[in-house]
Amino acid sequence: MPLAVLYSRALSGMQAPLVTVETHIANGLPSFTIVGLAETEVKESKDRVRAALQNAQFKIPAQRITINLAPADLPKESGRFDLPIALGILAATGQIPADKLDQYEWAGELALTGELRPIRGALAMTYGASSSGRSFVLPQQNAAEAALVKEAIVYPAKSLLQICAHLTGHSPLQIYARSPDSDIESDSSPYPDMAEVKGQIQAKRALEIAAAGNHSVLMIGPPGTGKSMLAARFPGILPSMSEEEALKTAAIQSLSQGNFNIANWKRRPYRSPHHTASGVALVGGGSNPRPGEISLAMHGVLFLDELPEFDRKVLEVLREPLESGYITISRAARQAEFPAQFQLLAAMNPCPCGYLGHYNGYCHCSPDQVARYRGKISGPLLDRIDIQIEVPALSHKDLLHQISGEKSNAIRQRVEKAYQQQLARQGKANSLLTVKHIDQYCIPDTQGANLLEQAMTRLNFSARAYHRILKVARTIADLTGSNKISSHHIAEAIQYRKLDRN
Repeated sequence: MPLAVLYSRALSGMQAPLVTVETHIANGLPSFTIVGLAETEVKESKDRVRAALQNAQFKIPAQRITINLAPADLPKESGRFDLPIALGILAATGQIPADKLDQYEWAGELALTGELRPIRGALAMTYGASSSGRSFVLPQQNAAEAALVKEAIVYPAKSLLQICAHLTGHSPLQIYARSPDSDIESDSSPYPDMAEVKGQIQAKRALEIAAAGNHSVLMIGPPGTGKSMLAARFPGILPSMSEEEALKTAAIQSLSQGNFNIANWKRRPYRSPHHTASGVALVGGGSNPRPGEISLAMHGVLFLDELPEFDRKVLEVLREPLESGYITISRAARQAEFPAQFQLLAAMNPCPCGYLGHYNGYCHCSPDQVARYRGKISGPLLDRIDIQIEVPALSHKDLLHQISGEKSNAIRQRVEKAYQQQLARQGKANSLLTVKHIDQYCIPDTQGANLLEQAMTRLNFSARAYHRILKVARTIADLTGSNKISSHHIAEAIQYRKLDRN
């Protein structure tokens, strides 16, 4: 009754739990059984494996074969278990040596011919396997993606026969050589340039502050004033990604249906879901929970255009991730946790018709209509948005005579300098400061404290708004290279709470 044990990975959020694939051959009627909470695509692997073994000229025993995917309480999905199942059968029947199997982790979908097909989530699995001490064997098409994990040893393979030749010592697989980051990034296209947006000096200044301190932003203005243009160019002024940030972002994207594109390595993600998106589309979910738009914007930008047009219940799901930085999805059968360290960028019109405050005077919305329109966004959600700015309409004369603005590269240099100053001082962006750190790093001078006290009294700011004003003021001071928060830093931060002031 031979038994073969192999290691593979299942996907559950950012983690990649280890799965033991046990192949057991016993006497009895010929059958092929898979146990261990296998989804449909895993159950169908027995037909793919049987055909692949036959076409590769291996013998399939006319005995009872039981494949146990342990642990039994973890759901198994996708075709990535084809390869370990096939190798387990070959090892249990003595057709390949079993002494080296525990040195590797295996993943790959088998074609009927025995060729290996690419799988989803290769980077996430390799990221989880890098600390296990085992090498990773997977399809050749996934090798470049998996090799982004520097600590991982990746063996790409084209077919089942090639892997068997490696295990028998006839033709060893070659370790995949990781490409330098410079070669990977050279293939990526640049972001649109901020200089293409004419005018809107105050909005650009606010976005620069937001980029330097990782603050959330709400832009309010009539249609056609450049809100969407500014949002599309915002990733181009964000500070560069660290290796750890890039790995976490790529691992999350590799879990999605669209998979990870290696050309986007170390590029800040930019997600812009339509306003008809559901709450599950934003936070993630499903019978086998997968990350939503919030998690896919990991260390990047989530842009919500026409914010009041989103369902109010959908917008409310943003409240906890903006505070905690992660999302916990609970289902009756299981629970999954996804990271949610994203930067929210939103845009909205000032009224239902969109032309409130426009120089042409087209708006005829009543105050009640404007209040109901803005009331679609709850106070607790607005309170969590650091910067609320107006993006006014430019007159035809100003638009025709406006010269090009400052380029994104120049803005990004200032942002990078301020961001590095934050990392050196507190090890994280200003928006992530806790109350303890605010009391330590965001102490205004006497005039600034008096100004903030007056604003709190007159404008009735909440405690959360008070802390966010201090964090924005800290970023403004960092952009000027100042170690102290002065009154003019506080004043500028207060003016970015437009809806609170109204």
